[in-house]
Amino acid sequence: MALAKMDAALLFRMLRNWSSDQETLVESLSTNLADLIDAGFIPAGVTLPSQRELSSVLGVSRGTVAAAMTQLEQHNYLVIQKGSGARVRSGRSRRSANSSGRFFTLTNAPADVIDLSTGAMPASQVTRSLLNERIDDIDPYLETDGYFPAGLPVLRQALAQHLTELGIDTHPQEILITSGAQAASQLAIKHLTDPGDLVLVEDPTYRGLLEALSENNCRIQGISTGNSGINVDLFAHAVKRSPKILCCQTGVHNPTGSSMPASQRRDLAKLTNSKRVPVIEDCCNFELVLHGKSAPTLANLVDPQLLIQIGTCSKLFWGGLRIGWVRADKATIRRLVELRKISDIATAIIEQIFATHLLGHAAEAQTERQEQLFAGLVATEEIVKARRPDWSWHRPRGGTGLWIDTGESTQVLASKAEKVGVKLATGPSFSPHNGQERFLRLPLWHEPDVLLEAFKRLDGVD
Repeated sequence: MALAKMDAALLFRMLRNWSSDQETLVESLSTNLADLIDAGFIPAGVTLPSQRELSSVLGVSRGTVAAAMTQLEQHNYLVIQKGSGARVRSGRSRRSANSSGRFFTLTNAPADVIDLSTGAMPASQVTRSLLNERIDDIDPYLETDGYFPAGLPVLRQALAQHLTELGIDTHPQEILITSGAQAASQLAIKHLTDPGDLVLVEDPTYRGLLEALSENNCRIQGISTGNSGINVDLFAHAVKRSPKILCCQTGVHNPTGSSMPASQRRDLAKLTNSKRVPVIEDCCNFELVLHGKSAPTLANLVDPQLLIQIGTCSKLFWGGLRIGWVRADKATIRRLVELRKISDIATAIIEQIFATHLLGHAAEAQTERQEQLFAGLVATEEIVKARRPDWSWHRPRGGTGLWIDTGESTQVLASKAEKVGVKLATGPSFSPHNGQERFLRLPLWHEPDVLLEAFKRLDGVD
């Protein structure tokens, strides 16, 4: 039996940077579709989007799409039936790779491409200075086997103290160190859900979360999220479907940069407590406020037995360190440690030692990031207002990006942008239902001249 029809937004994400100067458009499209089928990203039995849908999102003619499909049929990749569309042949594709294509943009762009598709920032000056210093703390650990599945005690202590100073009372035994926040999310999801479980998420939300849920074969329901956070009334209605968990960001939201008001956060916590809905709260951005102290979270509001919080050192310091963390009650941490041993066993000691030292400079790093992001916000707003006066947005409270309503299909815009060497992060990649089509996320940390050059290139494709 044929599988469901593939959404055009999903296939668009997988086909990023598909055109080539060395091949015709037909050959490039045919080759890239074949590669996706061979790799299992488009599984056997799936019906591809219609020629009209693909030509629209890819910014090419229907004739180009039709010719590419014909080539794939001739090479036994597709079965094309009039009125039924193009279906991937059985035996041509490996088992589904379970990707929704939301991380396909996380690749090194060529030097001549302006990459506006990621909000991840370069290392802070605090990090650069410390990494150039000699750190001798490694010596005592060389006498051990090097495996600390829960994390180095010294780092767990430093992180617990850091969170406590931010108003989140934490004991070291309530911390698990992971190899990045994505690993922490995957671990928490694997602990709380089974394949087929219903999970409630914000719409839009962090695309890495959607990938992790997809990998665990969860059913996902999005709840509308605006400038004041997740709609609590809609959440109350969705709870009637008995979801296994809620995944949310109430501090600083990715990608909108908004922060949930205190009263709304309390209402959300009250409802999760009364309905006993476990919560995974992404706290990766809560320190990246543009002004003032770190944003509040659900800590001290949601029953500790229901709450798992995810965080990272990437935002203040550098993603290259690959240090993430889980905060939960002690019993949950013990269970997560045992589950974690099955996958990556432990996080590298050297990175943990550096992270411990960096946490001693967290306030300095936060100030640096605030200054950098606010300056970037002002410059970005000025450029966008001048180059695209019809675009609109709400000024974010924090985060590394600006969530913009363009009033047009950003997938079409992104497809055109690729032809002039600009990579964009479109709204559907942040939506569990491939919605948010008019929205675009622009990073705030690029130099103004880089962003201006990107818009000059975009002017040439309108």
